[in-house]
Amino acid sequence: MNFGFLGIQFGFALRNANVSRIFETLGAKVDSIPILWIAVPVTGLIMQPIFSYLGNKTWDRRRTFFMLSALLALLALLVMPNSPSLWIAVGMLWIMNASINISMEPFHSFVDDIFTTKQRTRGVAMQSFFIGLGAVIASGLPYMLSEWLGVANVAEAGEKIPPSVRVAFYLGGAVFFLSLCWTIFRIKEYPTDQLKEFEEENIQSQRMSHFIYRTPVELLKSFFQQGFIWLLAGVVFSSLIFLQGWEKELYVISVGLAAYGLIHLITAWNTRQGLTRNKLVEVMTDMMNMPKTMKQLAIVQFFSWFAFFALWIYSTSAVTSHIYGTTDTTTELYNKGVNWVGILFAIYNGFAALMAFVLPVLAKATSRKMAHAISLVIGGIGLMSFYVIKNPNLLLISMAGVGIAYASILTMPYAILTDALPAGKMRIYRRIFILFIVIPQIFAASILGLLTKSLFGGHAIYVLVLGGISLLIAAVSVLFVDDIDPR
Repeated sequence: MNFGFLGIQFGFALRNANVSRIFETLGAKVDSIPILWIAVPVTGLIMQPIFSYLGNKTWDRRRTFFMLSALLALLALLVMPNSPSLWIAVGMLWIMNASINISMEPFHSFVDDIFTTKQRTRGVAMQSFFIGLGAVIASGLPYMLSEWLGVANVAEAGEKIPPSVRVAFYLGGAVFFLSLCWTIFRIKEYPTDQLKEFEEENIQSQRMSHFIYRTPVELLKSFFQQGFIWLLAGVVFSSLIFLQGWEKELYVISVGLAAYGLIHLITAWNTRQGLTRNKLVEVMTDMMNMPKTMKQLAIVQFFSWFAFFALWIYSTSAVTSHIYGTTDTTTELYNKGVNWVGILFAIYNGFAALMAFVLPVLAKATSRKMAHAISLVIGGIGLMSFYVIKNPNLLLISMAGVGIAYASILTMPYAILTDALPAGKMRIYRRIFILFIVIPQIFAASILGLLTKSLFGGHAIYVLVLGGISLLIAAVSVLFVDDIDPR
């Protein structure tokens, strides 16, 4: 199974380190790049819940989706570096992220399904190792091909993307496809009835949290009130965007607010009609009943993932323009700088994989909240240091700090969350928690272009500084989280 994680991470890491490079090379302006990245959170928001639900309905459960994911990823990774225009590349980003999300949720469910409680820690550790290994290799692949194997790093006549990037994507497509095929043919899936027995045993063994659960009928007034408030906020914001002539990307936020309000109102109508056993009412009721700790963690997650989305989007522009001193995508210097960005991403991913084993020790010596806060502060300083560093080699130290924060973001919030959730609601709240990853990314995709153009004068380096500040805010926020530590 972990070979599958290796393949998925290849696609994920190649995307993070190279998509902005491809967009810039194909003519994207620095302030338009964020909205082009909106495929990343939107596909996660849409695809993961759908395929999580369908994965439990098909006769062979998840194998079908693994194969679909492998084929789509292979298509996207082969076509993207050969895109003749910007919009073809954008379309391939949508397909690539769809493929990642089609497989990601089934893989997480596999961990829940095939490991017992005692096996899960070891299984997750192995999973982290393969994820880190895939991320390190894939992030640095263009650099390795260029510096170690002599593959050209500047586009040839008649081409737009350098051969080093194209070959890296070809290799990534092959690894993604073959690793998922290995999983498809080697992993055994248990019958649904047997999995239900496992789940019931796990629920019975879980500690029961103090949890007051309000029914849909009890929440009816709240559904109506919040629905009207969110809908009104969305309509007013949309009107201001139109009347003031603000950037159209902001409609993503305003329409999202209005849509959230409508969902509340539809839930209220269904509840009033007595239709309380449909999925929408159940999910919205669970959201309204979120434990206090989960709501507090949502704030921490917002500022954490806003920062990392800013890093993924703008590290290429920031490093090449601020440190290498060029914005000309056809030059050797620009492509050398972007290859170094890949090495920086490899460092932060590799350091994150190593720190995953150190953070539990730090948490035991202090607390989970303090360990997370310290890690976020180190990551924030690492991002802000990009502004003052002129030697590219010193950025390795900065990205080691970012890796510490990344390791903590991937572990500590979930450790804190798990002990705050009620038995029997663990899986649904973990899926709702995904919203607190994609929502800040959607917000970042909608607003960072405007900030870069209007506030930062087109200088991407200030976006990384903003990301560092965002991590510091997250560090302060985590100190106010109620951590139900079982120790």
